Amino acid sequence: MNLRTVSLRRRVAVSVVLVLFVVLVALVILVDRLFQGQSSRDVDFVLRDAEQRAVTQVQKGVPPRLVAQQLTKRNIHVTVDLPNGTKVGEAPDGGQYEKKARNINGAKFTFYADTETISQAQVRLRRLLIMMGIGAIVITGVLMIWVVRRALAPLDAMTSLAQAIANGHRGGRLNPSRTDTELGRTAAAFDGMLDSLEGSEQRTRRFVADAAHELRTPITGVQAVAEALVQAPVDSPDRDQMSFLLVREARRAGRLVDDLLALAQLDAGYEMQRESVDLLGLAEAEVARTRFVAPDFDISAEGISVVVVGDGQRLAQVLVNLVDNARQAAGPQGSVRIRVDATGFTVSDNGPGVPEAERERIFDRLVRLDDARDRRSGGSGLGLAIARGVVRAHGGDLTCEPSDSGAVFRVTLPLNQSPS
Repeated sequence: MNLRTVSLRRRVAVSVVLVLFVVLVALVILVDRLFQGQSSRDVDFVLRDAEQRAVTQVQKGVPPRLVAQQLTKRNIHVTVDLPNGTKVGEAPDGGQYEKKARNINGAKFTFYADTETISQAQVRLRRLLIMMGIGAIVITGVLMIWVVRRALAPLDAMTSLAQAIANGHRGGRLNPSRTDTELGRTAAAFDGMLDSLEGSEQRTRRFVADAAHELRTPITGVQAVAEALVQAPVDSPDRDQMSFLLVREARRAGRLVDDLLALAQLDAGYEMQRESVDLLGLAEAEVARTRFVAPDFDISAEGISVVVVGDGQRLAQVLVNLVDNARQAAGPQGSVRIRVDATGFTVSDNGPGVPEAERERIFDRLVRLDDARDRRSGGSGLGLAIARGVVRAHGGDLTCEPSDSGAVFRVTLPLNQSPS
């Protein structure tokens, strides 16, 4: 998205002045046309009135010469052409006139109405309208600078706040008094974005600090055991135990690094290998793996054969994480059940379960439940976060469902896909 960053003040001011200019031009033209039309009607009325009075006077027997003299005024001139060729009255000499002729009892009456005064008045009116229009545009332009500055003051506040936050001053908010206006909705969205960004930043910082703390423990152990191993005599009976501890701590650090790398790939949007995956086949393979690791543990898979399109290795990793968590929660004497249905699969155990308040928090990074998962078990606290990230990358979701006994983790996957 490329946002055009022209000056909003200039755009609003120019737009308003342009609209005002168009309106004033239309108003000048309209007033001029109305004035011209009204003037023409007034002239026609004067000519008709003079004509009617001439007809009335002639019908009363008044001589045409006398009628012409009586009707001739400052703005009306009347001439009469008598049947004997005699012309009574004088036509106006120069100026602007509108005339009308009529034969009355054999005499030709010609009426002249002076329109020069009206034309001059129309010219003065045009000049006045143009001067007033120009004055109105100038005054409006000056006032718009102040009005637009006041109207856009909230945007200046947003800019100042954004610059302050960019300079490291966190926590500032606009706190709009109303959120049912354009600026109010924008300010509320701005505050919501800041809350989300700062919350994400705090979570990232906390995660980095927690990850560093988690890595420090095995690395410190590796360093201490390695130093002790180097200093121990060759024939020391403790060398085998120290070697075992060194390998264990190194593996623990390696698992944590692998989990952190997996999360980083999920956040960056890894390229998923799309292939047809049989969920029931994955479940049976995980049962076989678990029985090899813990032969006496009670685990089984059931359900229908469902094929989805996705990354088989990643989905297998999801199942491994869920089953390992369930096995640790249930304990050596517990049981784990994997059930595959038309929308995905569930992993349930008969352990202590997950409290309702913790059912969403357990998917946060580096979170463990005190009773079922601790550092001594080797878990990094990232398994569920990785599992949910993988499932959501496939377009599905991973949730912890309510249960009367034990914990139930539900994986839903979109089934109507085709490999590309």
